[in-house]
Amino acid sequence: MKTALRIENITVAYGKFTALDQVSLELQERTTLGLVGESGSGKSTLARVIAGLIAPDEGRIMLGSQVLGKRRSREQHKRIQMVFQNPDSSLNPKHTIRQILAEALLFHKIVDRAQVDKRCRELLTRVHIDESALGRYPHEFSGGQRQRIAIARALSVEPSILIADEPTSALDVSVQRSMLELLNTLKSELNLTMLFISHDLGVINAISDIVAVMRQGKLVEISPKEKFFSHPETPYSRELLSAVPKMPISNSAGGIYESK
Repeated sequence: MKTALRIENITVAYGKFTALDQVSLELQERTTLGLVGESGSGKSTLARVIAGLIAPDEGRIMLGSQVLGKRRSREQHKRIQMVFQNPDSSLNPKHTIRQILAEALLFHKIVDRAQVDKRCRELLTRVHIDESALGRYPHEFSGGQRQRIAIARALSVEPSILIADEPTSALDVSVQRSMLELLNTLKSELNLTMLFISHDLGVINAISDIVAVMRQGKLVEISPKEKFFSHPETPYSRELLSAVPKMPISNSAGGIYESK
């Protein structure tokens, strides 16, 4: 299996506080790596470094054979897209859904102007939003619908890597489940590589192929999902698992997770 993205010895510090401490990690093509850890462990900082929103103090990021510098090309930005916990971060409240999607399509020259409306409708259909949404504004939709639209916007530029930072944490359980099913389907249909960040181990189990655990800015474990949930390597991972209530969560990829 090929490596889609590799980060090597990434360090980010804010004054005396080290958010990321020599973190190294690989994302394999067409797999989902679930990144888990307590609040403040460095998960979101790592996501923003990979997406190019934060420049690391040390280390490097490899996208295939390319080294990603502090200034990325338009093509490099296009290949790595991010879905945030709050979809309002990527949806301009003053723009219609058509304007939001069209802006990305035209900026990255995905289609010409004559094809914009057709492509916008295709994107909404892919995330199960009716095309009548194009003329409406973000505030007219539920949180789950806004998150689907944010996913459509991220997919509009045809990325190869999708970073999802706690995209289901603000949703109720039934909406969470449908969102995870959607992401699993998109990964398969579009051959995406995904980095999925969550503090919820049930969600991590439902979406991930590989599980990585962060603590205090360090990567402390990385294992195939089955191994992580049955035989975690570190005391911290076992502590995380033991804290999960014994409530099964449906896994659209097959099976459930129930804490031991």
